[in-house]
Amino acid sequence: MDGLFLGIDCGTQGTKALVLDAGSGAVLGLGSAAHAPPEGEQGRREQDPADWLRALRTAVAEALACAGVPGSAIRALAVSGQQHGLVMLDGQGQVLRPAKLWCDTESSAENEDLLAALGGPAGSLERLGLVIAPGYTLSKLLWSKRHHPELFARAEHLLLPHDFLNHWLTGRACTEPGDASGTGYYDVRQRAWATDVLELVEPGTRLAAALPQLVASGDCIGTLQTAAAQALGLDASTWVASGGGDNMLGAIGTGNIRPGLITLSLGTSGTLAAHTDLAQISPQAEVATFCGSSGGWLPLICSMNLTGACALIQDLAQLDLQQFGELAGQAPIGAGGLLMLPFFDGERVPALPDASASLLGMTSANLTRANLCRAVLEGTCFSLRYGLDLLREVGLLGQEIRLVGGAAKSPLWRQTLADLLGVPLICPRQTEAAALGAAIQAAWSLGRQLGSGDDLPTLVERCVALDPSTRTEPQPAQQAAFETAYQRYRAHLPAR
Repeated sequence: MDGLFLGIDCGTQGTKALVLDAGSGAVLGLGSAAHAPPEGEQGRREQDPADWLRALRTAVAEALACAGVPGSAIRALAVSGQQHGLVMLDGQGQVLRPAKLWCDTESSAENEDLLAALGGPAGSLERLGLVIAPGYTLSKLLWSKRHHPELFARAEHLLLPHDFLNHWLTGRACTEPGDASGTGYYDVRQRAWATDVLELVEPGTRLAAALPQLVASGDCIGTLQTAAAQALGLDASTWVASGGGDNMLGAIGTGNIRPGLITLSLGTSGTLAAHTDLAQISPQAEVATFCGSSGGWLPLICSMNLTGACALIQDLAQLDLQQFGELAGQAPIGAGGLLMLPFFDGERVPALPDASASLLGMTSANLTRANLCRAVLEGTCFSLRYGLDLLREVGLLGQEIRLVGGAAKSPLWRQTLADLLGVPLICPRQTEAAALGAAIQAAWSLGRQLGSGDDLPTLVERCVALDPSTRTEPQPAQQAAFETAYQRYRAHLPAR
């Protein structure tokens, strides 16, 4: 499918936009705009969806200007969005209250109540194919009912962040299997809404009627509304593809659409995702066997404390990013016996939602800035190793890791992860994987819509290029030292 396509990624920290020439595979332009930081105390993390729309306009304008092309050149677009967030709209399409985000843990009590009603982890696995967690959308619904009953009663659309943007773009309330998987009221085996689970929040059919329509991941859902086209500087004839969750579109943008590859995203949180052609349901609660947005399934784990935890230590020690990396690199593996459990905001993998961070093994000899930097870096990576071991338990071994995110630029992070995880890794040349995946999906979907065009594997082969200078192999001598440090981490994990 020749032509120019726009990929949009609406994340926690900001919105990115990318212009892709699908015929050559070249990325012509990038744009970005920051979001206001999530607001709230005691586990509350919320954002105003209007801020996403402001950032969307800025990012798209910047990407078009960077590419040096008019908006009329864009044939189709797709949106990648942060998962799990709840956006409630009234009957006129107005947002009722700020969106509760994936990292919001204020609804932990509601999640416990719902999990018990499902019959515990085993019952949740049987009904949904996964175990609901505090960040999922389901508990946010019950929290909203309990804390804002009048607003909750007025909700006529229950949308995820990417659904909300698609609704603004096209006027349609719809979603696709990948993003729907993270709601907690979707059956990942059957790829269908679990409306009976919604009745645990409110008996009757009102909530089921408020759900977005399910569409296929490779579908176009419509063209732009006039107001949206004018706001973005695009033609109203521009098609909008289904889009999806950021993990699903990030998998497409790293070429992870077949078994054997693993995508590892290093951001505020850390995510490991593997592709399977069948629904391999893990008995472990931490593994979310989500549907993919390319067909198949995308079992993944998500740790909540990654670069955000490192940033806290940077600020405490008054270091910039380069100084932090230099100091961490000076310290030995194992940080001289200093061990950090970096659960500043609780943790999802391991499943410790109520945990707090701790620093163990301090002595007068090892309490140095270098060891402290090393300890937080290792502590965050230990959670990723914990999650990868859970994926391995169901046969997801992975011959190569595709690494993306800001920390992927660091040779220290790359070598630490290769040694600790025991898998070779490499970075794609285009690090904005979710935005690239969205643009690729837009090209694929338009081809399906028109009845002619390249299939998804062909587009991925053309558009996802790897950077050989980043290829990192595990070093056996260092692997042994990391294994010792990791087992110490396991021994000090809080009881669950």
